[in-house]
Amino acid sequence: LMTLWSAVNRVSKEGRNMGEEERLTPLEALRAVTINAAYQYFEEDRKGSIRPGKLADFVILDRNPLEVAPTELRELQVLQTIKEGIAQL
Repeated sequence: LMTLWSAVNRVSKEGRNMGEEERLTPLEALRAVTINAAYQYFEEDRKGSIRPGKLADFVILDRNPLEVAPTELRELQVLQTIKEGIAQL
């Protein structure tokens, strides 16, 4: 979630702007850490999206990251983790 927050907000720890022109939308940031990451590792046939036959690795969040203010992305809470289709405690 911190990676999403950083990519969307582009603000340093000290609060300085780190390149407004390089900010991603929340959707672009989510794709970067899911579908695009799987593609980069040549694993798009097994990972990166929820499709039949793929590993079901994902988290359930307390709020929709596409609907919260960009500055709130790092405050989202993971309610549950699913790894290979099995809920993790």
